[in-house]
Amino acid sequence: MTDHDLPGALGPSTRAVHAGLPAPAQGEPFLPGPVFASPYHLQGPVDASRFVYQRYGNPTWDRLEAALGELEGGEAVVFASGMAAVSAVVLPLRAGDVLVAPSDGYPGVRAIAREQLEPRGVEVRLVPTDDAAVRAALPGATMVWLESPSNPGLDVVDVAALAGEARAGGAAVVVDNTLAGPLRQRPLDLGADLSVTSASKHLSGHSDLVLGYVAVRDRARADALRAWRGTTGGIPGPFEAWLAHRSLATVAVRLERQEANAAALTGLLGARDDVTDVRWPGVGSVVCFTVQSAGRAQAFLAATRLVAEATSFGGLHSSAERRGRWGTDAVAEGFIRFSTGIEDTADLLTDVAGALDATR
Repeated sequence: MTDHDLPGALGPSTRAVHAGLPAPAQGEPFLPGPVFASPYHLQGPVDASRFVYQRYGNPTWDRLEAALGELEGGEAVVFASGMAAVSAVVLPLRAGDVLVAPSDGYPGVRAIAREQLEPRGVEVRLVPTDDAAVRAALPGATMVWLESPSNPGLDVVDVAALAGEARAGGAAVVVDNTLAGPLRQRPLDLGADLSVTSASKHLSGHSDLVLGYVAVRDRARADALRAWRGTTGGIPGPFEAWLAHRSLATVAVRLERQEANAAALTGLLGARDDVTDVRWPGVGSVVCFTVQSAGRAQAFLAATRLVAEATSFGGLHSSAERRGRWGTDAVAEGFIRFSTGIEDTADLLTDVAGALDATR
């Protein structure tokens, strides 16, 4: 069974396990290994084969893109990183275009807007992740970038409503879906033109690779994204693409445990009087909360035994960081972004409670 044969009624774990696999062949593996090549054999006309040189295509990418497209309900184009995917979407904007983007979302988007787009004459309107704020910025917009839930604040907007209004005004709508992921939210179904995701996080889930992708339903957009990737060179390595596809099969079961841990952690934190502003949007592994100072936050992180102090999120190991250390987000000094892993819930809660008690 290939991904194109999967019936729509199958559950998320079933779809993730089977997505992108080739048709069964006697004596062949379920998921063929990565294809390592720079040039491929190419006799005669340049269009005699789909594979001519790896910057333009690789069969390992194809299988991963088929799998991601199945989960997203569209056509996926894979890039070397989440920022390479972001760049492929926003850098083609030109003088006179208007970009609406989050002021409180992933800082890489703000950086590329400030450092690359504004100097080229693109008007950038940065607004909070809030329905009314986004709606007020829509008139005249060329592209509207939504991030819901947002990172790190975990705020949400009505993607379907805002996408409908933005598209009615002639804007392309992009949703950064990294925190929710395609098993919890499908932006293309909600009216977005493009869904952008860092596959380094929940989808690959083992904290061992960096990848990104863009999903679309319009073939011309997909062709333009692949042309951009080939021209600019933001290509994924075949081994990374294979690792991501291999890991994708367990994303649903990993998410089940991560979300169970996130829900339990939210309950524990909410019951304490030395923790404030506990946030969890109900999907994904990320829980945020605030303690009274940067010093308390760092002491808490040092006191945990099961929680790695690290940036990023979505891995099967629990991790956390004091987000204010980067200076890129308007958060309190004691604001902690915590990503729940797949540890046993009781063990994780005991570790967190003990570290909070020890640093109270």
